Amino acid sequence: MSVRVTIVGCAGSFPRPDSPASCYLLSAEDADGRTWNVAMDLGSGSLGALQSYIGLDRLDAVIISHAHADHYLDMVGLHVALRWNPAGWSGHPVPVYAAGMLADRLALVAELPPDPGMHAEFEFHTWAAMKTEHIGPFTVTPYPVDHPVEEAYALRITGPGDDGAQAVLAYSGDTDACPALDEAARSACFYLCEAAYHEGRDDAVRGVHLTGLRAGESARSAGAHVLALTHLPVWNDPVRSREEAREVFTGQVETVAAGDVFVLHGAGRVDRG
Repeated sequence: MSVRVTIVGCAGSFPRPDSPASCYLLSAEDADGRTWNVAMDLGSGSLGALQSYIGLDRLDAVIISHAHADHYLDMVGLHVALRWNPAGWSGHPVPVYAAGMLADRLALVAELPPDPGMHAEFEFHTWAAMKTEHIGPFTVTPYPVDHPVEEAYALRITGPGDDGAQAVLAYSGDTDACPALDEAARSACFYLCEAAYHEGRDDAVRGVHLTGLRAGESARSAGAHVLALTHLPVWNDPVRSREEAREVFTGQVETVAAGDVFVLHGAGRVDRG
């Protein structure tokens, strides 16, 4: 048993030619051998790419880090898929874990009345800071972080590893450096961390995003094993982001690309799938 992380989209702010915006597919088996599939963020352009990996009827839940378009907007398309499929929707309402305002925000974007909005197709659950949610074989704990939106969370996710070990994934969402981010990533075997800014170019802007250097500092402070940089906008140089992180973090550093797969075995062991 292990946790499989598929990079569906990793572009920052809006899709790049080679990648949708943020979306990551988490897959793992439960104790009964059933495979669970959870989409972590569903940003602009990601719904089409997600269907390259699973049919939408195999999606067990969606977890959203925060309500900026590059992290949630394709929820509108998913609602259309559930609501208007001529063959009908075979499953129950899809559980969605997000900030409390998301249901009304989605209704507004889709020009629906808030009641019923999308409540027939989605079963909305509201994040509470530090309260752990259980989704099949996964546990998910949201940590409030530093980003200019009503609620922004880093997510700490545990799932089954090999030989009884526990696989720990940390996902920064969008944030600048803050203590809660380091706590979310504490001893994570795989730390999926945004690096939307560059040192020297974006120094005047704080409280929004990390640089590769600040992502590396967070990984070092947290004692993470593998740092995987994501949320790189089209104007960023991935090599520069990686080198910034390597200045301060001596562990393994990756810059992810759409289509990459990582297998988390637990105890710090991560392989490419």
